[in-house]
Formats: sequence, C-alpha cells, structure tokens
Amino acid sequence: MGDYTNMSAYYDVIMTSGYYDYKLIVDNLLEHEPYQHVLEIGCGTGLILEELAKRKHVESIMGVDLTQSMLSIAHERLKGFKNLTLSNQNVTELSLDKHYDLVFSYGGVWYFVIDGDREPFLVSHIADPVANEQGFAQLSKFMVKGSTLLLGIQGPHFDYEKAISNGMIYSQKIDPCEDGFIKHYYLADKGQNLMAQTVQYRTYDFKSAQKLLGTYGFEYQVESHKDKLFLRFIKVS
Repeated sequence: MGDYTNMSAYYDVIMTSGYYDYKLIVDNLLEHEPYQHVLEIGCGTGLILEELAKRKHVESIMGVDLTQSMLSIAHERLKGFKNLTLSNQNVTELSLDKHYDLVFSYGGVWYFVIDGDREPFLVSHIADPVANEQGFAQLSKFMVKGSTLLLGIQGPHFDYEKAISNGMIYSQKIDPCEDGFIKHYYLADKGQNLMAQTVQYRTYDFKSAQKLLGTYGFEYQVESHKDKLFLRFIKVS
C-alpha cells in the first residue's frame, strides 16, 4: 500500500504548484448531484475536501487516508467544517458508521490513466491483487444501491523535473515492473535533496478493471462530455 509519510511535509506545495486543478476537480464532483453523504478514499491533506466543503453543503463528508502525517495536516485545514470527519484507515479494512451515496478517489487509492485514444487502465496504490479485491469488497459494504463511485482520470506518467512555486525542484521517475510500475518522487532545494519517496503501483487493463469492480457490484457508466475528470461507476447490487 502506498504510504506518503516522507512526502507529507511538502505535499501541499507540490500539489498546489499546478499538479492538480482543485476547482476543476470539484466542478466535476458537483456535476453528479444530488448526494448528501460523501466519502473520499485517499484524501491526503484534504485539499479536495476543503474546496468541496466550501462550495457544497451536504449532511456529511468523510475522508479516509492511510498516512497519518497527511491526515494531521488535513485535520488542521478542515477543523472549521462541522459536517466533515477524517479517519486514518486502510481501505482493505474499511470500517464506517454509515452508507455513502457518492464516493470518489482522485489520485488516491485508485484512479484511471488515459493516454490519447487508448483504453483507460486502472492504477492502484495497492500492489497486491488480493488486497485490491479486499478494498473494493469493503468499500462496497458502505455504498447504497444506486450510489456513485467516481475514479479520477489522469494523463500518462513520465519522467520529468520542474521548479515549483517556492523555487524548489520537484522531479519524478517511472520504472516499469511486473503488473505495474514504481514511481520515485524527489524534491531538492539549491542542490540539496529534501525528500525522496517511492511507491509501487499495480495496473489493470480496462476489461480487467471492469471485471474487478463488477465482482463487487459496480457497473461502468459511459459518459461522453469532453472535460470529465472521473470515470463513473454505479453500485447496482
């Protein structure tokens, strides 16, 4: 399972330097109304949840994440929202006190990569195939029939290096491996290495991903609008 402890202190400055467009992500989430109970799987430091909570009032919002140091930052960021709860959990052992009608992950536990006209493929922070089954099985228990699961869309991963907003140099390197890839993250300042983080990801082709999700009651919904940032699955059983 991907743990981001080494990156947590620098996560916000990296991610808000153009890595993600948080307003656009929430624009996409708002397109899937109505919903009243929202769950983010892999919420990190709470950047998406903050934007969502500011713009949309719902009965409850829950964010879960494996990395406690990320959640500590999220707790401070989100403490003013009374309808929002955070929990340090592994999705393979997910335990919640209610059911949710909208669940999403954008770069969190699971997401899809689309490269040009090629079929999407599923990327998981969980390297073990059995644990992926357990994760979807647990998630399914806390989603009502007819509810929506949104898994984010990203472009292809590649090696690159760039200056971020504070002048530090962020870089990443991709190494293919059996059933997925390994991603190395680095941050340097004035030639000094500040952070190094390595995460192994598992990938599934689109047919295999649909089969995996279908086993736990999730059915893919085709959507054609141009600027979508999520693939949508409906809980049908």
